[in-house]
Amino acid sequence: MALPPPRISILDRANARDGFPAADALNRVLERAQRAEEWGYHRFWVAEHHAVPGIASSVPAVLMAAVAARTHSIRVGSGGIMLPNHQPLVVAEQAATLEALHPGRIDLGVGRSVGFTPAVRNALRAGKQDAERFEDQLAELLAYLSGAASITARPRNDSATPVFVLATGSGIDIAARAGLAVVLGGPAVFRRDQNGTLPALARYRSQFRPSRWFERPFILVSANVAVAATRQAARELLLPEAVALARSRTTGEFAALAPVGPAEWAGLTLREKQAVERSLSTSLYGTAPEVRTQVQHLLATSRADELLITGGAFDVVAQAESDRLLAGLFVQDERRSMDDRRGAAASH
Repeated sequence: MALPPPRISILDRANARDGFPAADALNRVLERAQRAEEWGYHRFWVAEHHAVPGIASSVPAVLMAAVAARTHSIRVGSGGIMLPNHQPLVVAEQAATLEALHPGRIDLGVGRSVGFTPAVRNALRAGKQDAERFEDQLAELLAYLSGAASITARPRNDSATPVFVLATGSGIDIAARAGLAVVLGGPAVFRRDQNGTLPALARYRSQFRPSRWFERPFILVSANVAVAATRQAARELLLPEAVALARSRTTGEFAALAPVGPAEWAGLTLREKQAVERSLSTSLYGTAPEVRTQVQHLLATSRADELLITGGAFDVVAQAESDRLLAGLFVQDERRSMDDRRGAAASH
């Protein structure tokens, strides 16, 4: 029996583009979410970044509310809300409010990262020591959501909004102990042991404890993805973000995305070019057949339940086309598979 097509979702970080106002980035997120729903993507998530020139998304709950109001069926979530920056009760109340307004559509992804610079951490009143309290903060959040705490997040609802943990640092072990889904991205997705397995995910599966949120381990793998008519065109779609990330390691500032042509590439230092190539080595990009093979290989080797695509682009038209082509590879297959299963059930 053929395996069902994988679920594909999107995490949009609201990348700012050089020469455009920040509001443009936020409006692009809403437009992309509407297209993602039309094309059949499963989830649409937004992120939290504070005082970053190149990213306009700083308040996930507000942006989630806007996305959910502009869409009808796609799941809407955070990838993620950083608990060290917030009181757990406030996060629980935000999730409860969104769930009440959009029942059955809200995902709550949380992480343990703190601000990018000392100035941001000071402004948030959150330091690295707060990240070490993540497991306690998460337990407090879950108690508010489930009604197990001395007070309950309002508005109270009986549905269990699924909670996902971003697997940074010890996050994957914490997710397993709490019985929550985990999101694994970056180089860790491609770092396998001598047996070809991902040690972190094997540990997550073995340590997982069933909870009211998840009865079994649930894994999302995330990766930058770009689909285009040629592999070079797909690479060019990913270059602006890869270059911005490489430069941020020198300047300490993630800048708004800008086009990367021959002149811009020539202006990079050797170290920056090497950083760009490392970033691209953990991305999935190419023509539609090439990306189909790459995605299938990643999901087969990780045994993940879902792919969360990431990656911002300066060329928003090309990014929309990439989303459409990826949907044509997998999302439409999933719809046909669901129709086939409904037809088989009806015939019996």
